[in-house]
Amino acid sequence: MTTEATAEQAQQALREEFEMFDNWMDRYQYIIDMGKQLPAFPEEWKTPERKIQGCQSNVWIHHRRDGEVLHFDAVSDAAIVSGLIAVLLRIYNDRPAGEIRDTSPHFLEDLGLDKHLSPTRSNGLHAMLGKIYEIAAEEAPST
Repeated sequence: MTTEATAEQAQQALREEFEMFDNWMDRYQYIIDMGKQLPAFPEEWKTPERKIQGCQSNVWIHHRRDGEVLHFDAVSDAAIVSGLIAVLLRIYNDRPAGEIRDTSPHFLEDLGLDKHLSPTRSNGLHAMLGKIYEIAAEEAPST
C-alpha cells in the first residue's frame, strides 16, 4: 500500500496532490474517496482495546509488527474519518517504529486539515495520530 520510500516523502506527495484542488469541497471529496479504498477490517478486530477514545465517530485500529516495520489497519463508521485514516496510513503505515516516532506531522498544516476540519473531527484526527505514535513508541527499540 505504501508507495513513497519515507514518511516525509509521503507527506510531500500528499501536499502536492492536494495542491491540484482549487477548493475545500474537492479536497473533502478526495479524502472521502481515499477512505473508500481502505482494505477490509475484520469484525473480530472491533474490540474495546482497539477502539480509539476521543473520536466522535467509531474508530478502531489494529497493528502488527513485521520485522522492523509496523503495519496498521483501521476503520471508521464515518466517511470523512475513513478518509483521514487513509491519509494517516499513507504516511505512517508499513514504516519502522523509529521512523514513525521521529516523523513530525506537518501534513496537518501543509494540507490545511487543522484549519478546515470541525473541532470534533480535528480532535479525532489527533486522537488517531496519538495512538499511532503511542504504538510506535511502544514498539520502537530504545535509542
